[in-house]
Amino acid sequence: MLNITRFGLLLTACLLLSGCAESNYTWGWHIVSPFDARGQTNLQFLMNGVFSTISVALVSITCSVILGLLVALPSLSKNKPLLFLSRIYVEVFRAVPMLVLILWVYYGVPVLTGLQLSVFFAGVIALALCDSAFEAEIFRAGLQSIEDGQREAADALGLSYGDKLRFIILPQAVRRVLPPLGNQFVYMLKASSLLSVIGYSELTRRANELVVVEYRPLEIYTLLVLEYLVLILLASWCVRKLEHRLARSDRTATR
Repeated sequence: MLNITRFGLLLTACLLLSGCAESNYTWGWHIVSPFDARGQTNLQFLMNGVFSTISVALVSITCSVILGLLVALPSLSKNKPLLFLSRIYVEVFRAVPMLVLILWVYYGVPVLTGLQLSVFFAGVIALALCDSAFEAEIFRAGLQSIEDGQREAADALGLSYGDKLRFIILPQAVRRVLPPLGNQFVYMLKASSLLSVIGYSELTRRANELVVVEYRPLEIYTLLVLEYLVLILLASWCVRKLEHRLARSDRTATR
């Protein structure tokens, strides 16, 4: 798999270079070269957006996980109104495009509530609301995957609904859904680029600003692709390590 990935990246690079060669494109890598004073300044400007991208993704995924769990909990209940509200919430926020919700929250919430939101908090709210619908489905699947015998044993012990969730169901469900939650964080890193439309100074916004100054979109956006590639590969590696650790601990526990 790794060799196939490397081959695909090499092939893509070759196609890009050959296409530019045929159009007699003159590369200007000096504007992002670490060996050039101007390139160093541009690189520093671009790299300063890494922290903004990671921070908004971390805060958004944290909020969406909490909200998604709250939305998913009614799936264990027999209360039909709660189940109906949960399904409506999931279907609505899963149907609305994330970019549209970002724009609506940023421009609409101040008009409706009188609250002036910073681009960071507007972005977090929009990303968390959209992603919480998917988190709710992940948690719902995890909660419903717990065997009926576990619930029956908890009922036999006389545990309350809250204690049954706290000590029996949630610890097992959270353990099962950690890998897909990690994948959602990878998705959130990529989705954070949409916040550039409201002026949040993350990687994509900084790249757009630098393109206006340097008039070198191909070089700058190529570097932007590489920045996201490194971020996503690191996040995916952490997710895989977590999955392997959970699988190893499960095998140890069953011995």
